[in-house]
Amino acid sequence: MSEVLALVLAEPFWVAVLRIATPLILGTLGVLLCERAGVLNLGIEGIMVAGAFAGWLAVYQGLPLWGGVAVAAAVGALFGLLHALLTVTLSLSQHVSGLGITLLATSLASFAYRVSFPKVDTPPTIEPFAPMAWLPLPALGGQTALTLLALALVPAVGWVLYRTPLGLALRMVGENPAAAEGQGLSVAGLRYGAIAAGSALMGVAGAFLTLSAFNAFYFNMVNGRGWVCVALVVFASWRPGKALLGALLFAFFDALQLRLQQADGGLAGIELPYQLYLMLPYAMAIVALVVMARRAAYPQALMKPYRKGER
Repeated sequence: MSEVLALVLAEPFWVAVLRIATPLILGTLGVLLCERAGVLNLGIEGIMVAGAFAGWLAVYQGLPLWGGVAVAAAVGALFGLLHALLTVTLSLSQHVSGLGITLLATSLASFAYRVSFPKVDTPPTIEPFAPMAWLPLPALGGQTALTLLALALVPAVGWVLYRTPLGLALRMVGENPAAAEGQGLSVAGLRYGAIAAGSALMGVAGAFLTLSAFNAFYFNMVNGRGWVCVALVVFASWRPGKALLGALLFAFFDALQLRLQQADGGLAGIELPYQLYLMLPYAMAIVALVVMARRAAYPQALMKPYRKGER
């Protein structure tokens, strides 16, 4: 137990927690915006892959790092608009459309990579965002600007959702789109905007991996983070503050399992199969999800297509 405590209290551990949590925070906020408007977006996994590749390629081709972030956000928004077209305008299954977006975005990123680098075995590298060592808090000093952006977006999204007319309208179309339409609001317009904004955040979440956490694009680097974000929204009961807590909790156990694997002699001198360490964050996430989901108040119009004029 003392070994685990020493690991947890070490400064590098919390640097790793924030770094691991950053793409989860961005992705979870993106899913939350979509679902608050009544649309499930299972395209997040593919959108993160596309954002990771597009942002990295843009910087590799000469754009500044923030330009790469903007490109990743734009690519994410484009896939979001496609998802909105299929689910909002055409009223197709949100599950099927989302999975299709994931397959399409992942395949396009793979194809574009092979076309751009046909004879390269090792991915080219870029100069990523540098840590902001000038910050007074050590845990933040080891982070990059994208982590601060993710942390700042949590209260910003919360303020928009709960303190502005736009947020009220957005939540209304996710709860009772007929009532929103009765108030003269455009249900389709609000859902399109929410999906595009949320998908842009998903693209930025992917770009964090290539522009900040690493300096190159690798296949399978997203590694299921998108699906974790979908689960974290349920854990958070569709609230930005709880979404931050959930992302940090998952990142805590992920960082812990990495260090337990590297500990000499295993945990308390007991050698355990590495698979047990790998499953630790996911097992804890499932437990937390089961506990929180029982009390979660989900948007009432979530996954329900709406056609103008219907009651």
